[in-house]
Amino acid sequence: MMSEGLRERSKARRREAILRAAYELFAERGFEATTIADIAERAEVSARTVTLYFPSKLDLALAQSAAMADRLAAALRERRPGRLAVDALEEWVREELADPSELDDLSDRMFDLNPQLKAIANARFAEVVEEGARLLAEEQGGDPGDFGPRMAAAAAAAIVSELCHRPEAADIDAAMAFLRAGLATLPSR
Repeated sequence: MMSEGLRERSKARRREAILRAAYELFAERGFEATTIADIAERAEVSARTVTLYFPSKLDLALAQSAAMADRLAAALRERRPGRLAVDALEEWVREELADPSELDDLSDRMFDLNPQLKAIANARFAEVVEEGARLLAEEQGGDPGDFGPRMAAAAAAAIVSELCHRPEAADIDAAMAFLRAGLATLPSR
C-alpha cells in the first residue's frame, strides 16, 4: 500500500505536469486553440485526469494566479495584530518573488500571449486588494468606499500586477516607497 506522503507527492507531480503542459501549450498555440486532449497528451495523462484536477480549461489557466491571490488574501487577513496591511503586502511580495518557479515563468509567457486570461487574473487580484482597502480604511478609521482607500487599493493592485507579471524588472523597494508615499498623503481620522 502506498503511503499518504508518497501518494500526495505523486498527485502534486501529476498536477504540476498538467499545469506545465497547459501553460506551454497556451503560450505556443493560445488558450482558445488548445484543447484538454492536447494538454492530456503533452502531460502524458488521460483527459479525464486533467478534468479531475481542473474542472475547466479556465480553472487550469488561472490555477497559478488564483493560488497566488489566495496567498495574498491570507497574508492580509492573517497578519498579526498591530501589523499594517501595507507591511503584510510588502512581506508577501518579497516572499512571492524570492523564489520564482518554472511554472511562474510559463504562466507569464501564457499571459503575454493571452491577454484575456491576464485580465481575468488581474480581476481576482483586484478583489483581494479591495479587501486590503477595507483593512486600510479600518486602520485609518475611515470607510472602505472613501476616496483614499479606493485609490490605495487601485495603486496596490497595479503594483502587485506589475511586480508579479514582470518580476525580471521588479523594483520592490521603489514600488513600496511609491505606495507608502501615496498612503502618507491620505487623511487619517
